[in-house]
Amino acid sequence: MSNLVNEADLSSSLDCPIVDGKRQVQHVAPRTADVGGIPVNRVLPSRHRRLVGAWCFLDHAGPAVFKGDSRGLRVGPHPHIGLQTFTWMIEGEVLHRDSLGNEQVIRPGQVNLMTAGRGISHTEESVPGESHLHAAQLWIALPEAHRRTDPRFDHYPTLPQWREGDVEMTLLTGEFGGQRAPTLAFSPLVGLDLAAASGGSLELPLREDFEYGLLPLEGELIIEGERFATNELAYLGRGRRQIDLELSAGGRAILVGGEPLGEEILIWWNFVGHSKAEIIEAQRDWEAGSERFGSIPQFDGKRLEPPPLPWRE
Repeated sequence: MSNLVNEADLSSSLDCPIVDGKRQVQHVAPRTADVGGIPVNRVLPSRHRRLVGAWCFLDHAGPAVFKGDSRGLRVGPHPHIGLQTFTWMIEGEVLHRDSLGNEQVIRPGQVNLMTAGRGISHTEESVPGESHLHAAQLWIALPEAHRRTDPRFDHYPTLPQWREGDVEMTLLTGEFGGQRAPTLAFSPLVGLDLAAASGGSLELPLREDFEYGLLPLEGELIIEGERFATNELAYLGRGRRQIDLELSAGGRAILVGGEPLGEEILIWWNFVGHSKAEIIEAQRDWEAGSERFGSIPQFDGKRLEPPPLPWRE
């Protein structure tokens, strides 16, 4: 990332307005970015919506097909603090390496979850010979009480799956529909993948104390008669007990939600912090090659370097 995001700058309410007796849905357009040589659609954070619960970052990578001499996704060593990186793989295979010594290939239908805590570094790259990539990559802000927790990495090859009508559901984290995901969480969250090969509609129950966002990953999504294009985030806010959805044939969407974080956070480059001092310290440690972030000698490339800090020390 190359910009500073402060929750205090949030101008939109957590509760979508009610007009003529109907609660509205906020449209949040994506912007394009490049991650490891792959174009992505980024919907969080934006000036229109900073957070959804503790979810503070959402990239939709692909669907991409690599041709010729392309090595696919290739992200060199880079650091994180104060967050969890969350990868939901839809198509393709990516190798994760980190400074704790973990090496893990993530395959379709699996989640990789890395808890940065006080500091970790990692790399991501398509496995040799892989020609496809389709994934949702998210960050979860750690609450202040857990911001300096020990770093760790968890891989979830099996997640709760079930069918409701014509829609296949996969629970990525949290609880939903009487199911509970095994995914480690530090705040009340939910993540749910919805896929409908032939199209389908359903009534999705929601918690009134959670705020939610729905992102179409493939195809068009209709929410209570309102259309949302691929990569256009539908922010639902809080206060809803349910929502009516319709997915187009071949449609897929991801639901993210959670209890509002209720804490001010800062995002700068690959760091999430609760103060400028935390982020300044982390960036200086990375630039100095501190042992705090370790190393990944197995990666045959350069590490990533941050842009200059936006504040005077």
